[in-house]
Amino acid sequence: KTIRIVQNIERYFDEIKINQGIILSHLNETKSTTNLKDYEFKVFSQWGEDGIIQNLIKKVEIKNKTFIEFGVEDFSESNCRFLLMKDDWKGFVIDGSTKNIQRLRNSYFYWKHHIEAVDEFITKGNIENILRKSNFENDLGILSIDLDGIDYYVLKAINNFKPRILICEFNPVFGGNENISVPYRDDFQRTKANHTNLYFGASLGAITYLANKKGYSLVGTNTAGNNAFYVRNDLLNDNFRVLSVEEAYSNSNYRESRYKDGNLSFLTQDQRVKEIKGLPIYDVEKKIIRYFS
Repeated sequence: KTIRIVQNIERYFDEIKINQGIILSHLNETKSTTNLKDYEFKVFSQWGEDGIIQNLIKKVEIKNKTFIEFGVEDFSESNCRFLLMKDDWKGFVIDGSTKNIQRLRNSYFYWKHHIEAVDEFITKGNIENILRKSNFENDLGILSIDLDGIDYYVLKAINNFKPRILICEFNPVFGGNENISVPYRDDFQRTKANHTNLYFGASLGAITYLANKKGYSLVGTNTAGNNAFYVRNDLLNDNFRVLSVEEAYSNSNYRESRYKDGNLSFLTQDQRVKEIKGLPIYDVEKKIIRYFS
């Protein structure tokens, strides 16, 4: 009975948030700017991705209303949940935690929508086999990647799906001038790789370098400075301005760095860079491992 009461309260507040998101989405339709940041609003996303995604799906022709998102935890805060619940897209989500996926499967909305959730620890070697379980056509609506680790290598390994819109987290601490990633490890975990919690993922340049090779163009980033948005080249139109990495990158102001005891240390951007200097990084163009400087 208690669980049912909690779920009813959660459903009530979610309905309010969704209705507010619908209003904001309609208001965004009056804007004519190509700057994705101007369309931001948050319903279930961590930052303003919900608004950006709503803008993108109105301006990119979508054949299949399907999304794949991984690194979702229990999906309560995610890029594609608003799409699932407002627009009734079909979804396939992955997280490495069995508990997270079980919480999602037990949610009040899981049965109401077409969503499949699997608990798998993703590597570049298994990602294609995992994605096949979605039974989605390769002409996917959206692919959203947020692994806090080996994002670059997993994206590189995905060849059987061609999403129309690609969203990928990048590490702003790596700056806007280098095409670098953490070196690949099957068992990479951000919190274990370095106590600062800052040593993970790839730079915006590295993700964009790979996206370009796969046939995508960078059309914007979010205000928080950690998510990049790409559109497949055959779908570009006058609603978008293709950006260089230098144009799209900006320093991030959120402060998630940690002390060795796990508590937040609230370092600024310059201080965060200093914290991970000297750690090994992989240059994706030169294909060499060197040290972050």
